Amino acid sequence: MIEVLRRLKRPVLSVMAPAYVVAGVLHFVVPELYVRIVPPVLPAPLALVYLSGLAEIAVGIGLLLPRTRRYAAWATVALLVVVFPANVYMATHGVVEGMPGGGDPSDLVRWGRLPLQGVLVLLALWYTRPTGTE
Repeated sequence: MIEVLRRLKRPVLSVMAPAYVVAGVLHFVVPELYVRIVPPVLPAPLALVYLSGLAEIAVGIGLLLPRTRRYAAWATVALLVVVFPANVYMATHGVVEGMPGGGDPSDLVRWGRLPLQGVLVLLALWYTRPTGTE
């Protein structure tokens, strides 16, 4: 089982890192979608969207580079924790109308993002440890 996980580590990284870069870029392409899920208690929603977009791009690039991978993985964990309130707000308030392609995500999708965040944290933690093959 350990060997299987070891073999999966690089392919997972080759999907995960670019996915963070793409997600970060989307913060600049369609910022209004992300502004809608910033909890109203937080100030300057647009600035927070741009800042989190930059952070996602940075961790994605950092994960790709062996020299920065561990730091970027820890930064990814921190980023996921920091943006979790937005996912909770989205799940509890259903505020994502106008998604590309139309429609509002179902309750299942909105609530399903919450445990997915835990999985993403675990994946990021996986890259905080050296494997000896990097």
